[in-house]
Amino acid sequence: MLTIRPATIQDAPVVTALIRQMAEYDRLGNEVSVLEEDVIRDGFGETPRFRVLLAEYDGKIAGYALFFPFYSSFQGRPALFLDDLYVREPFRKHGVGAALLAHVCQTAIREDYFCVRCEMLDWNQPSIDFYGKLNAVFMSEWKSALLIGEALQATAAKAK
Repeated sequence: MLTIRPATIQDAPVVTALIRQMAEYDRLGNEVSVLEEDVIRDGFGETPRFRVLLAEYDGKIAGYALFFPFYSSFQGRPALFLDDLYVREPFRKHGVGAALLAHVCQTAIREDYFCVRCEMLDWNQPSIDFYGKLNAVFMSEWKSALLIGEALQATAAKAK
């Protein structure tokens, strides 16, 4: 039995663990620094910065989706950015990821967001195939860029 539900503040420890597990899966475990306090503050504080859906399969936490709004100046409308969609290994191939994504898409439609956007690593063929089967539009002409750490500090220091 598969159920999808919004995470609550009591789920902060499992959300933190899932984020760490996804980072390991993405071969980025050395880059993750999220703490339970971060999840509590930013996901369940006065002004939540993200939302999380949890998937439970036969009563066990099977995966999660973490998403938040952004704004498209071209569309003149808000959209949702699906930052994380992760299913634990034992629960893959049971429709958990598709169910999580369907619930995120329902949220987008219900709350009048024009799209759900996500990113995946170029080596992650299972994710590429997953979204490809859904007729997702791959934006290969776009490159993601991060101003982070020293680059962020140096660029900010140029403000007058």
